[in-house]
Amino acid sequence: MKFSLKTMKNTLTLFVLIALVGSVQVLAQSRVGTSAAPFLTMGVGAKGQALGHANTINTSGAEALFWNPAAISIENGGGTFGSGFFTVNQLFVDVEAYGAGIVLPFSEGSGKNFGLSINYVDYGRQKVRTVELQDGTGATYGANDLSLGITYAQNLTESFHFGGTAKFIQQKIYDMHAETFAVDLGFILKTNYFNGLTIGASISNFGGKMQMDGINSEYFIDIDGTSEGDNENILGRVKMDQWDLPLSFKVGLSLPVIKQENLEWLILSEAQQTSDNDLNVDSGSEISYISNTVKFHIRGGYKDLLLGDRVDSHITYGAGFVLKTSSGLAIGVDFAQVPFEYLGQTTIVDLKLFF
Repeated sequence: MKFSLKTMKNTLTLFVLIALVGSVQVLAQSRVGTSAAPFLTMGVGAKGQALGHANTINTSGAEALFWNPAAISIENGGGTFGSGFFTVNQLFVDVEAYGAGIVLPFSEGSGKNFGLSINYVDYGRQKVRTVELQDGTGATYGANDLSLGITYAQNLTESFHFGGTAKFIQQKIYDMHAETFAVDLGFILKTNYFNGLTIGASISNFGGKMQMDGINSEYFIDIDGTSEGDNENILGRVKMDQWDLPLSFKVGLSLPVIKQENLEWLILSEAQQTSDNDLNVDSGSEISYISNTVKFHIRGGYKDLLLGDRVDSHITYGAGFVLKTSSGLAIGVDFAQVPFEYLGQTTIVDLKLFF
């Protein structure tokens, strides 16, 4: 093995220290609903959504760019290390979320991979209204969220995988915008116990603060309204508050209850602590039929177990398949639905290419 056991222990120690430092504010008091860029905690992709967000460990390929960067160094569902990924999430009130990514190995058999990812949420467009023109001025405005990431991961040993992502984050509404940078870190440890018990964890959105800025924060003011002859139109700017990103720490396990040549039953469970919510648990299960050319998966999950009635949705479900071609390429499709009690049902579809 290229890396010693001491190196692996040092990596784990560093990972835990970063998690503890980032959790100081989280544990100090409840900060529910106090972060910017909440789209970063939505979960990207039909597979992860169908498993109730319990996808930090059971992920691979370009999909893993959004869940655990370490997992891009694991052989993906098509039996390769190169992959592409695209997902569409049809949310409510005309909101749509998109994700795309690509993973490429540095060289065959090196265990080193890098990836590029984009996560984009479009909130649609609205009419610009004023007090005088309440039916609209004829102009429209929009809002969107964006995250761009670059990822590197490798297997430090045959069973231990570590990776990280550096990403640019932006939020925009009308002529206002906010930007910052953040880092994701993750590891996965595969064992030989219980049919291949796998343990993993991730830290997401460890970075700067978001602060809105733009032309709509500018105003003309008279700094001395009691005097005559002064400049009544001095340009001033309103300073906006700064908001933290939704720092998230997840740790969990994946257990193959049944692991046969053509049949596998997997159960997953993860604990999650975010800086803008309380401690939470997500769980999921996946039953897979596997042959030389086809993999078929049925999935179900239960997310936000400890949040109870504070969230509008718990149960998730979906399915997917991977088809291998004679040329060595493989194509995958995943589908998921997340029913909401008051907001209706959302649908997520993924397309995957393994090469």
